[in-house]
Amino acid sequence: MKIEPLKLSVLDLVPVLEKANATFALEQAVELSQTAERLGYNRYWVAEHHDMPELACTSPEVLLAHIGAKTDRIRIGSGALLLPHYKPLKVVESFNLLASLYPGRVDLGMGRAPGGSAHVSMALSGNFLENVRQLQESLRGVTELLQGNFEFEGQRVSARPIPPVTPELWLLGTNIKSAAYAAEFGTGYVFGQFMSDVDGEEVLHAYREAFIPAQHSPIPRTMVAVGVVCADTEEEAQQLASANAAFLLKEYDTGEPSQFSERKLLVGTASNVKKRLEQLSLLYDVDEFIIVTMIPDYQKRLHSFELLASALWNV
Repeated sequence: MKIEPLKLSVLDLVPVLEKANATFALEQAVELSQTAERLGYNRYWVAEHHDMPELACTSPEVLLAHIGAKTDRIRIGSGALLLPHYKPLKVVESFNLLASLYPGRVDLGMGRAPGGSAHVSMALSGNFLENVRQLQESLRGVTELLQGNFEFEGQRVSARPIPPVTPELWLLGTNIKSAAYAAEFGTGYVFGQFMSDVDGEEVLHAYREAFIPAQHSPIPRTMVAVGVVCADTEEEAQQLASANAAFLLKEYDTGEPSQFSERKLLVGTASNVKKRLEQLSLLYDVDEFIIVTMIPDYQKRLHSFELLASALWNV
């Protein structure tokens, strides 16, 4: 099987690093998106979080409108928009508007996490657990709105504006349950390896086996989200990775740090990280990875993405 060239994309949590403020963090998000476009990364996605002082993006669609205006070609999307907080109509209206502004460039990546504390979730959308129980109905609403066949009380309702190219639909998750939802509704599936302890090979296989073709996606599509830290030397990469691991453990992980470093975070020189990505590509049968890099220095974060692009594509 040919495994090169791999496709790489960027998942930005939009961190507010020490001594920075939210305005500066958002400026760095723009710089990262422009750097990713220049280097040849396929997508730039932003994550949604609420009432977290160390993360600046509470509204992916607002930030993406700005990112789209500051870039020319790279695909832009949410990774993830947290669907249980919202009505499907509002979600699709927002992303149809983005897709009308930036035709052929917009991804709607959805998730079912709360993205914050219990109290902020209740303040945002009420009974979050009940909203999660209604996730299948919400996913059905999103897909029907994108396909133009959504009805409410017997009346057709459209999510306008209608873009020339429909947003590409993805579901992000960390287990077989999320993979089953993606398969049922014919969305692409992103396995979040950087925040999961389960067997990714098994999860992706389950998604492909259960996949039901849909109008917006006739074949299964897969990505893997993985933590990466690259530096000029192995020693420097390990030093930078310790802060990366500490942050991601705090936000996403319940396992031991050693498990985190081995399973969820690829660390080293770009040539070594490239080899590990190629091995994962064969194991998971995917050709695209979306990279999460939480180095506590904005310029060294950019350099990590530059090193990896150079190793993979000689840019």
